[in-house]
Amino acid sequence: MVLTFVSGTRSLLLTYERSYSYTMRCVLLAQLFEPMVLGGQTLPNRFVLPPLTRSRAQADGVPTPLMAEYYRQRAGAGLVISEGTVVSPQGSAYPQVPGLYTEAQVEAWRPVVAAARSKGAAVYAQLWHVGRQAHSSVQPDGRPPVGPSPIAIAGWEYRTPDGPVPFEVPRALSEADIAGIIAQFVTAARNAVAAGFDGVELHAANGYLFDQFFNSSSNQRTDRYGGSIENRLRFLYEVIEAVSAFVPVNRIGVRISPSSNWMDVSDPDKRSLYSALVRGVSDRRLAYLHLVEPGIAGAVDAETDPTAIESTELGALFDGPVIVTGGHTPETAAAAVGSGSADLVGFGRLFIANPDLPRRVLHEAELSGLREEGLYAGGPIGYTDYPELQSSN
Repeated sequence: MVLTFVSGTRSLLLTYERSYSYTMRCVLLAQLFEPMVLGGQTLPNRFVLPPLTRSRAQADGVPTPLMAEYYRQRAGAGLVISEGTVVSPQGSAYPQVPGLYTEAQVEAWRPVVAAARSKGAAVYAQLWHVGRQAHSSVQPDGRPPVGPSPIAIAGWEYRTPDGPVPFEVPRALSEADIAGIIAQFVTAARNAVAAGFDGVELHAANGYLFDQFFNSSSNQRTDRYGGSIENRLRFLYEVIEAVSAFVPVNRIGVRISPSSNWMDVSDPDKRSLYSALVRGVSDRRLAYLHLVEPGIAGAVDAETDPTAIESTELGALFDGPVIVTGGHTPETAAAAVGSGSADLVGFGRLFIANPDLPRRVLHEAELSGLREEGLYAGGPIGYTDYPELQSSN
């Protein structure tokens, strides 16, 4: 009888523990479904579809109907941020990425934006200039790409249709050239508004043009855009100021990758650099700060450097909503939101493979894995053919 009693008690305890664990998990995940206000708009949840280059635009940067279907499928996010969208032909490095510098592009973006907001999401356009990551073969004038200083990317190669080649020494931007690129961002921001976007995100991560200005390895200028940290941040601040004439500052976000040396951008004191940057954008009362987590380099996983800056450290310096993206599961995302270290969480690979990710999480459904096929370029395979959860669930 004693053994039966003990066995029964263990069974009851195990059942209780499982029930308690399930209940606590539900409570944890429920935090991802709490609404929040961003830029004066109420988001239905804390899920973010982050910028994901998928290369499905036309050769001239005009969005396609297939892109509208892709964003419609993922419209359950609280915030949808478009894939990187170049501000000019000069700012592009890769084929079939969309732009926001022609009227045809604006017209084609309108149905895509409408599809992305069809379930209540706010929709922001990520504005992008790649700087020295481009190549003369794709520059409209056939000349080498531009950058803060004439310093080529070392340790990486540019992939042409004929195979990889070394990155070229970029042309150093003059102050007049910088003013011209600021004007390109303004035009793209105005076009984003015309296309129906709710706001814009400035792509200042992953070794692209803003990041090239930030880091001393790629910026060795001696004018007012180089030298001190404040000078190296000046280009970003001037773009924010110029764009805010057409997009309210509380609808402008900035994305940074403070712990990444992707594409050869480095600095001996990243902590001071990015702390100053975060304080500076916080003072400007932007919509949000978007942080790429340590351990992510560009679009791939990377070994976390011992000197990596935790997102919680920089997020604490920003007086506004913080987005974190990179390697999160629903559980880690909910923990970040629950602890107050983040307000929203981006899911890249999970959103590619699970177009209705919030619904799947809500219903405790199995999550699909990512397929390598069709990640970049092509048609619907690997893009819009991931199944959505059946309505019975």
